[in-house]
Formats: sequence, structure tokens, C-alpha cells
Amino acid sequence: MTELARKALLPAGLQDVLPGTAAREADIREKLMSSFAHAGYDRVKTPLVEFEESLLEGAAPELATQTFRLMDPVSHRMMGIRSDMTPQVGRIAATRLGDAPRPLRLSYSGDVLRIQGTQLRPERQFAQVGAELIGVSSAAADTEIVLLALEALEHVGLADVSVDLNLPTLPVRLFDAFGVTSDDRETLIRALEHRDVAAVKAVSGNVTDVFVALLEAAGPAHTALPKLKKLELPLGASEELHRLVEVAERILASDLDAALTIDPVEMAGFRYQTGVSFTLFAKHVRGELGRGGRYRAGGSSGEAATGMSLFMDTILRGLADIAPVERVYLPLGTPQREARKLRKDGHYTVAALEGAAEAKTEDAARNEARRMGCSFIYLGGQVVPLGA
Repeated sequence: MTELARKALLPAGLQDVLPGTAAREADIREKLMSSFAHAGYDRVKTPLVEFEESLLEGAAPELATQTFRLMDPVSHRMMGIRSDMTPQVGRIAATRLGDAPRPLRLSYSGDVLRIQGTQLRPERQFAQVGAELIGVSSAAADTEIVLLALEALEHVGLADVSVDLNLPTLPVRLFDAFGVTSDDRETLIRALEHRDVAAVKAVSGNVTDVFVALLEAAGPAHTALPKLKKLELPLGASEELHRLVEVAERILASDLDAALTIDPVEMAGFRYQTGVSFTLFAKHVRGELGRGGRYRAGGSSGEAATGMSLFMDTILRGLADIAPVERVYLPLGTPQREARKLRKDGHYTVAALEGAAEAKTEDAARNEARRMGCSFIYLGGQVVPLGA
């Protein structure tokens, strides 16, 4: 390996984003943010680094283990690099926007950095684009966030999107209601993660029948809903299941084109959710497009909120490649006022520079235009295709 090649090596999970892809990502980010803005979500910008105690306030333990830490040379206090932007938005809502009218609608876009990637997302640095609806706990709010995500993905042209609606708090509610022991809880959680009905049945107690019924109900919404409506659950668990059913019916009543499935006992990956949650997928696309759900903004004692985060790396994998930008080559001597007019009219230009591969004849200028990847050349006051 040459010294130059060695310098180009990056740590695992980090990568350079090259021309074309970088522009594509920026364009899609802004289209998503525009979709949020049209629905009344105001954009905020959070710092890349914060003091550790504020960054991790109310965050799930998993976020703490995924956070890079460093010492602030000014204050000599520990700081963390954000691994998720949702807690930061919750902090803004609780402090700087504490007196703002509720419900509070906020959106954000930025990169996050994590200590480790996952099997489905080996990238350790990736862009998050998201929205949070803070200060209200209704089913209408839960539904708005799901539909907002679907509308934004539709806006950028992503096809064959599906929503998996979940209730990660339901198993714990049932454990408490039926007095399940700590050992049996661990056994049941593992069984539920693997959808192992036999392992669930092996645990004694009335709760096993409920979990088997919930596992058997999971699937497409049109078949899951009738089964879930028939279930009789203890108080608290019953209310949460009713909320899940209501949100699912509201989503089905919308005119957005997306498949809806329901898995009422899915818990994996929902770090700080406190109610109805969801994961977004697209056909033939590796990994999650995004996820979201109900939580407490600012920690366990914070106000009711629901939100979602979309992952740009996965979204880009699901979008068709676009044709490269067609540029106009400006030969040496092209007046600046004409170049500015071309750009004002919407053209992308590449200007010849004195001393850099000068092309003083028309044929030489055409060859230089092709070498620079241009599709057109500016000749005699006209934009001319290079093939002409």
C-alpha cells in the first residue's frame, strides 16, 4: 500500500461521501425538511457536542454506551458527541422553548456519531432527519407523526414503503398486571424476540395465553385488527392496546399508499418509547428507513411527546439513481455578465481558467469541455450541445 493510499484509509464505519452522492443526499434532506415545514414543523439546529449530563439526560442506557466522550479544555467538564438528536430536541423544548405554545412542532437535520454500528447499519456516522410533536398525548398526535413520515418519503419518491406499528410497553404492562417473576420475564422477553410460541407456552401462568394470542395476531393490519379487538387485557394494558388499534385505524383511513402491519409485542430497538411506536421499511431496501414513537421529552418526568427519525443512508439506497447534472462549458474569454445570466437562467457552468489546460481554439475547447464532463459549450452567445 502506498503512503497516499494509507492516508485515504478511514476508521471502520466512517466514509467520505463523493460528488454526486453528496449533492443527492443534500437535495433529499432538504426535500424531507420542506415536507415537514409544510406541515407546520419549525426547524431547529442542535450542537454536535454537549456537556455529557445534558446530552444524556433522560436518554436510554443504550445511548450512553454509544456516545463518544471527550474533555472540554475550556470548562474541564466531560462532553459527549451526539449519537441521537431526539434527546437534544427534547432539551430545547423543555428549556429554551419551555414557554412556547403547545403542541410544539419541531424538525431537525444533522449527522450523528455512534461508537458501534449494527449488522443492518454498519455505518457509525450517518444523517438523521426527523420531527417531534411535543406537549400532547392523543392518538391524533401519534397518527400525525406516522403520516408525516409517510408523506415525506412519498415526497422524495420512495416507493413500496411499509409501516410496522408496535407497542413496546405492552409486555411490561402485562408482566406487572400478572405478577410475572423476574426470571420468567427474561425468558418471555427472549421468547417474544424470537417469536417462539413454544417457549412462551413453557412459562406457567395466565399471561402466556395472552402473549400467544398477541403473537398470533401480529401481521397485516386488516387481519390483525379483528383479532386484537377481541382480546381482553387487564386495565392499563387494555388502554394501551386500544390506543394502538385507534392509531392503526386512523392510518388506514388516510389516503397514503403504504402497507401497514402490526406487531404488538415488538420491543427491540425502542430505547425510550413509552407508547405506540413504529418502524418504516421499503421493499428490497436493506435496513430501516426510520423509526419513531411516543416518549417523554426531557426524560421520564418530561412532557408527553411523539416523534420520528429518518435515516438518510437507508433512504438513499431506496431511491433510483438520477442522471448527473448537465453542465455548460464556458471557454476562455466568456464575459462574466453572460456567465451570471446563464446561471440565473438555471444552467450549471464550468469556466475555463487561464493557465489551466487552456483551450484557445473551438475544437480544443470542445475537447476540454468533454474532459471536464460537460454536456454543452457556450459558443457565439448560445448554449450548444457538444454533439452538435
